[in-house]
Amino acid sequence: MPNHQHLQVVLRPNQSSPSSSFTSKVLLLLTLLPLTLATLAFVLQWRGGITDPTTRWSPPGSQHLFPGMDPSPLSPTAHHSSPSDCVSLGRGASPSFPYYHGWKFDYGSNLRPKICITTSTSAGLEQILPWMFYHKVIGVSAFLLFVEGKAASPDVSKVLESIPGVKVIYRTKELEEQQAKSRIWNETWLSSFFYKPCNYELFVKQSLNMEMAIVMARDAGMDWIIHLDTDELLHPAGAREYSLRHLLLDVPKNVDMVIFPNYESSVEREDIKEPFTEVSMFKRNYDHLPKDAYFGMYKESTRGNPNYFLTYGNGKSAARIQDHLRPNGAHRWHNYMKFPKEIKLEEAAVLHYTYAKFSDLTSRRDRCGCKPTKEDVKRCFMLEFDRSAFIIASTATEAEMLNWYREHIVWGDKDIKMKLLRKGILTRIYAPMAIIQGLRDSGIFSSIIASAPTNLSKGKFLSSIGSSNSSRAAASESFPSRRIGRGREYQATVRIGRGREYQATVRKVLKIESASCYEAAVPPLSPPGMDDDPLIVEV
Repeated sequence: MPNHQHLQVVLRPNQSSPSSSFTSKVLLLLTLLPLTLATLAFVLQWRGGITDPTTRWSPPGSQHLFPGMDPSPLSPTAHHSSPSDCVSLGRGASPSFPYYHGWKFDYGSNLRPKICITTSTSAGLEQILPWMFYHKVIGVSAFLLFVEGKAASPDVSKVLESIPGVKVIYRTKELEEQQAKSRIWNETWLSSFFYKPCNYELFVKQSLNMEMAIVMARDAGMDWIIHLDTDELLHPAGAREYSLRHLLLDVPKNVDMVIFPNYESSVEREDIKEPFTEVSMFKRNYDHLPKDAYFGMYKESTRGNPNYFLTYGNGKSAARIQDHLRPNGAHRWHNYMKFPKEIKLEEAAVLHYTYAKFSDLTSRRDRCGCKPTKEDVKRCFMLEFDRSAFIIASTATEAEMLNWYREHIVWGDKDIKMKLLRKGILTRIYAPMAIIQGLRDSGIFSSIIASAPTNLSKGKFLSSIGSSNSSRAAASESFPSRRIGRGREYQATVRIGRGREYQATVRKVLKIESASCYEAAVPPLSPPGMDDDPLIVEV
């Protein structure tokens, strides 16, 4: 018989080791602890003990708001409120800006510095709204808009008037009469631009409007003022959080003026309709380039055009609001009592979208009544490319204009583009494009247009003009005309800061000014040319 091997299994009671018991207790503790903390947090929040981070910027019952959005002092709808009393914003349709669910970017008095942008414009809403709300996003508190043409039409002005933080000043006969009494109209530093058409006339208007804007911005408690055109966007590169406010906050207290070198748009198609969201390539400023790269690639950069840039190359500037501040042309500021201390930013810039649309050729032509001759355009335009563009737009057919536009403005050669991009002459900048497209997708622009009053009342229109003229009168009072007191002393009340006044004599003030600060206005200037290359030595 085969031998059978019997296996005997002995069953014993299950006994767990001390280590496995400890592990079980730890797992139980780790399971219960989060549940306990979550329950505690829920109870505390329900009782008001802590604040939900996603709603801490808003009062109960309101939508999510961006921090610090209470009415601007320039807003016609401003009201007194506590720091926590924020204006309710409507939700947008896009999650692009999770805290920007609306269009009333009202920066409160607790946010410093307070920045004001002033402009003289005849553009429509399709250009002004993206320009304005982009600058609101990066920290601008208030806007002083000197409007005429399309910008002053009822359909446009009623929308602009309804936006918090915006002051609209209409170019009326009364305003022109007040500006004719302006101090700078009677001074020599701007006189070489007087009584000339087109760009010279615009330059004088801008300077007169800037003088008025200084008074209005000071009265509104602004810290900085910047003059920009509506085809220019500030690019606060190098600042924390892409913030103009943070950029100016870091400027030393003894600095009076900050210069933003300009970059020029470099379009890659001739059919661009919305430059702010369709242009991403820019030509960098001379001040932001190594000199060997700038002069070494000068021929490729100009492509047969008169200069490195199509238009100006001397940037724009921000001025700290202070006593005796005055404009020094559209690109700079100055001071009657001292030479301002200025710094030039190494990364931040002004993005200038010049000739970005083919229609810009004819629109510039239609604004000027000069003859399309080489001699006559010199009295109308300061820069050579503007003169050439005006002649082409006035004499060529549509097809010839388009060919000229492609040859002189559109960057179609991929090899040249890549070469200049690698050398740093050209650069890609996407932030403004992304911000403005996000604002558009969220419905902000359509929302503000829809919410504007049906009609701009005559009373409000005249009230705005009266307010503008009052500010102009205040400016004239604060800064008396040179016509007064040529041979005799005359007592004038001069406002300094807010609420303080002192008596001074016109003769004494003029004597100080003539000794130090009658510097000629800074016009739009072209960048350096090959003749300015320090490496070129005449033999």
